[in-house]
Amino acid sequence: MAEWDLRKLQILRTLRERGTVTATAEALHMTPSAVSQQLTNLAAQLGVPLLEAHGRRVRLTDAARLVLRHTEPVFEQLERADAALAAYAQGDLGEVRVGAFSTAVPALVVPAVRSLRAMHPGVTVRVREAEAAEAYELLAAGEVDLALSLAAEAPSAADPRFTRLPLLSDPLDVALPPDHPRATTPGLTLTDLAAEPWIFGGSGPWSDITRRACEAAGFSPHQGHSASGWTAILAMVEAGMGVALVPRMAAARREGVVMRELGADRPVRHVVAAARKGAEAGAAVDRVLRALRDAAEGPAG
Repeated sequence: MAEWDLRKLQILRTLRERGTVTATAEALHMTPSAVSQQLTNLAAQLGVPLLEAHGRRVRLTDAARLVLRHTEPVFEQLERADAALAAYAQGDLGEVRVGAFSTAVPALVVPAVRSLRAMHPGVTVRVREAEAAEAYELLAAGEVDLALSLAAEAPSAADPRFTRLPLLSDPLDVALPPDHPRATTPGLTLTDLAAEPWIFGGSGPWSDITRRACEAAGFSPHQGHSASGWTAILAMVEAGMGVALVPRMAAARREGVVMRELGADRPVRHVVAAARKGAEAGAAVDRVLRALRDAAEGPAG
């Protein structure tokens, strides 16, 4: 029977996720030479080649992918064992590290923390703000225990590493100048604003969300101005420089800007939480997830 070394298998797994030896070394706080040596040793232990040259880089062999496919359940079971042990040893005690995108922090994480302080004071939450896609990288690397992200930015629900849990569907409203001719139009739709200059970021999740929402309504938005902060976006809307989509969860408001709910083609963004598969059974993680669900069912939900 082959000799299985979990630490070396974790290195191989991280290489699959990060793509290069250098990135793997950074994620695991090792040197690239140490990563290469450990993988060479693992290949010798298992008796199969695990890496092959691919230009200046290396890539996993079919044998390596076979190994990882069969060891994923082992990692899941170890997460469950850690969670069970923590629940046994700590009960209602423990720290949960949460990675969350910016608008989720005040809308979901802060209310959840307040609730936990009252109901489960032994559970502490450490928050790390991160872009929606980055939160999953932190989760995979073990740097956070829960990731709050947008479903559109998340890995597939079939990804064997994570358990995904839906939190809420966040409607997108449109911000208009108060003197805009459509500011009081009943049943306003995105299509009514197809000819307007739109204000959104030049790249990133919010740019993608705005473009996708408008394209789903049948038009490609003309980007009149580029900005990523709500203060700048709403200031330009107030000045009559364009219109913008604003997530209701962001609670972005400005005197001098009209916020309108959209009608039939109202877009939404879906917010999800994720944990490493098996870890969601941990008592402290479960407490935080419940508090996040309660916050999602509040005014923002």
